[in-house]
Amino acid sequence: MAMSSSRSAAAIRGRRVGALARAMASLFGHVEPASKDPILGVTEAFLADPSPDKVNVGVGAYRDDNGKPVVLECVREAERRIAGNLNMEYLPMGGSIKMIEESLKLAYGEDSDFIKDKRIAAVQALSGTGACRLFADFQRRFLPNSQIYIPTPTWSNHHNIWRDAQVPQRTFTYYHPESRGLDFAGLMDDIKNAPNGSFFLLHACAHNPTGVDPTEEQWREISYQFKIKNHFPFFDMAYQGFASGDPERDAKAIRIFLEDGHQIGCAQSYAKNMGLYGQRAGCLSILCEDEMQAVSVKSQLQQIARPMYSNPPVHGALVVSIILNDPELKSLWLKEVKGMADRIIGMRKALRENLEGLGSPLSWDHITNQIGMFCYSGMTPEQVDRLTNEYHIYMTRNGRISMAGVTTGNVAYLANAIHEVTKTK
Repeated sequence: MAMSSSRSAAAIRGRRVGALARAMASLFGHVEPASKDPILGVTEAFLADPSPDKVNVGVGAYRDDNGKPVVLECVREAERRIAGNLNMEYLPMGGSIKMIEESLKLAYGEDSDFIKDKRIAAVQALSGTGACRLFADFQRRFLPNSQIYIPTPTWSNHHNIWRDAQVPQRTFTYYHPESRGLDFAGLMDDIKNAPNGSFFLLHACAHNPTGVDPTEEQWREISYQFKIKNHFPFFDMAYQGFASGDPERDAKAIRIFLEDGHQIGCAQSYAKNMGLYGQRAGCLSILCEDEMQAVSVKSQLQQIARPMYSNPPVHGALVVSIILNDPELKSLWLKEVKGMADRIIGMRKALRENLEGLGSPLSWDHITNQIGMFCYSGMTPEQVDRLTNEYHIYMTRNGRISMAGVTTGNVAYLANAIHEVTKTK
């Protein structure tokens, strides 16, 4: 009798446990798979393709002329100096002071009065994405009635960042599809028509995905109109040095706005220009009215970071600060970043020449007129699909070509495939 009661009790407990497990499972039963990232999904498809002819010109990561990832020699030397001398302690919430100091010199100028006057609130950030997200959360918290104007098109993650920070978004005209260049008239109209004091996201150089940048004179006109409207410019500078090969030249837009007396925000990343993609090394800075305001703003940025990730990573910050603080290593970095930029410029020229040599009836001037890692080809999604299905060439469906994936070994194949899918509609 006792054994029967014991079995009965065990059966009841088993049913209860089973019911509880089913109830817990149902908590997440409504969760659907997330849609694939439009950029990272390209690499997944590329890796799954067994074709020996496959070419990946989708993801924005630099490759050498053999299509291999690159570790810069200045980074290797910095790593050698770090080896065995790195402790694993937390950085402060604001990050590495040395890295921040060197980052500000890169963005604002070596002898910037804004740095000397301590008017810049700056923190280490998790590369460019993290810097943008910190600013978006800061904007939401302290300017809750503001919105952000984002160029059309832009890097797709920009929309995700400000959306998840719950900052309302508007768009402004940027790209002109017919000329495959800048729609300057439309851009200026949108700046003029935006409410006074609006926030604008601007690409400092090497606009992603178009590769189309305003000229210096156009930047001056943009800055002038911003001043009239009291707009706030937030610069995403993911490619300093990587666009022209000269970090000073690539910071020209920011310097123009500083000369004109704007307060600005700036997101910096060392993913592209130092090849530190996985180290998530970046900086967020906000130019304030005075030192007291900068202290307050920095403290709030740190407060936002605390529940988000608490402290930024130490390794990448140390690599950056060693390179930029050592004259010999910095000189080597400047040489290497120019080498990367020059290779991409050379591949632009080669791709255009190959297309023209095939007798393409289309104009391909925009390939060499655009700048930076990406070429906005003008191909339709259907043409891109044909490239993938027929030629095993992978890129995002908006026609963006990562020029870093183009090599002397595949440029002719790429040009021929583009010619085949674009010669007839």
